[in-house]
Amino acid sequence: MSHELQFYIDGAWVDPVVPHVFDVIDPSNEDAFAQISLGSKADVDRAVAAAKRAFATFGFTSPAERLELLSRIVEVYKKRAKDLALAVSREMGAPRPFALSNQVGVGLSHLEKMIEVLKAFQFQHVKGTSVVVKEPIGVVGLITPWNWPLNQITCKVGPALAAGCTMVLKPSEIAPLDAIIFAEILDEAGVPKGVFNLVNGDGPTVGQALASHPDVDMMSFTGSTRAGILVAKAAADTVKRVHQELGGKSANILFPDVDFSHAVTKGVAGCFGNSGQSCNAPTRMFVPRERHDEAAAYAKTAAEKFVVGPADASGTMLGPVVSQVQYDRIQNLIESGIAEGATLVTGGPGRPADLNRGYYVRPTVFADVTPQMRIAREEIFGPVLSILPYDSVEQAVQQANDTVYGLASYIQTKDIQKAREVAARMRSGAVHINYPAWDAGMPFGGYKQSGNGREYAEYGLEDFLEIKGILGYEAA
Repeated sequence: MSHELQFYIDGAWVDPVVPHVFDVIDPSNEDAFAQISLGSKADVDRAVAAAKRAFATFGFTSPAERLELLSRIVEVYKKRAKDLALAVSREMGAPRPFALSNQVGVGLSHLEKMIEVLKAFQFQHVKGTSVVVKEPIGVVGLITPWNWPLNQITCKVGPALAAGCTMVLKPSEIAPLDAIIFAEILDEAGVPKGVFNLVNGDGPTVGQALASHPDVDMMSFTGSTRAGILVAKAAADTVKRVHQELGGKSANILFPDVDFSHAVTKGVAGCFGNSGQSCNAPTRMFVPRERHDEAAAYAKTAAEKFVVGPADASGTMLGPVVSQVQYDRIQNLIESGIAEGATLVTGGPGRPADLNRGYYVRPTVFADVTPQMRIAREEIFGPVLSILPYDSVEQAVQQANDTVYGLASYIQTKDIQKAREVAARMRSGAVHINYPAWDAGMPFGGYKQSGNGREYAEYGLEDFLEIKGILGYEAA
């Protein structure tokens, strides 16, 4: 039975209180291919009430019980991997092989990492004659985005379950189908009723109702900085904890000593991955002024190798961006780069010549970019790279940090000691030296307007826990 028009509340699939049907668009062809229901405040109230009831029991389960539950979820997740990949591919445009290996794969990595963390995590320790206890914070509201939907669902739901929290998830209404399948996975795995609840809807309605709800103890939000501010304001009246993973404008500093063919090519790939729709993408490439033209030439060669096409087409490397709204924003920023005097190395406005329908963006590289240009300051969220020349590494570091964001930074050099010195000065939540492999065990989150709190592994688990001191616990 299809559950696309229903919500998952209190262990059952239920109809919305007020019917409100919403089309899900395939960005590869701009056609509606599915419909979901958008929820209302009444649906949120029902879901929160279920979570609150469930917390009275689930909040006091043992780590061993929660470990067993997570293990069952992993097994069902693996079984539904192809279903999840097809849903992600159609709803947000990820090429089919990438959807399975990366979009679905990263979710599995988070769940498996949380099992590893939970096995060793200490929820209490003795301090003198007292004990310090880490307890689940309670009912949590989870709001997740469309760009890496399973990444964000699993790195919130996993630690919330491991902590003993109960929850209400609002996924992006633009890419909601993977979340519905995820709810089916949790149901099959035997998550107790009310522990996990799913309500689809938009931010102004369901998101606002969750963030302002007096019985929600914490909000964990991933999305734009603009929307994150609204969530924080809505949560302020009830003084609930707010975890935010927001936007980014990550710098990639290439030192003079690197192999530019390799470093630039890898930098382009990092920027363009997932069609540029990653908040930590290295979108600002800083290169020595005397190597600027060389870097631009390598970037042009690398960018023009990316095949743009439908998500289900063989050979597609970059699928469409997710929506008309995103497409229009990216086009506006590309036009601004040209108008403000950046050199268009390759790509540019409009769709690739052979694609006349779908939200396709031409892989674009700008050179001679200055720090004041919009393309150097605003998050584009598309396959657009800006190359900025620098006169000294000191200047590059200063300009890299001159942003309201602080999610990630990238450093390329053969001198590891210099890399470490620069890493210490980067105002970002993560620093990547010489393109290392992704690590689910490292903390993820940002400085400044990129958010607060951390996700992944034990760092994510800690965010769902309260700290209690029990004095006299060891007294005779």
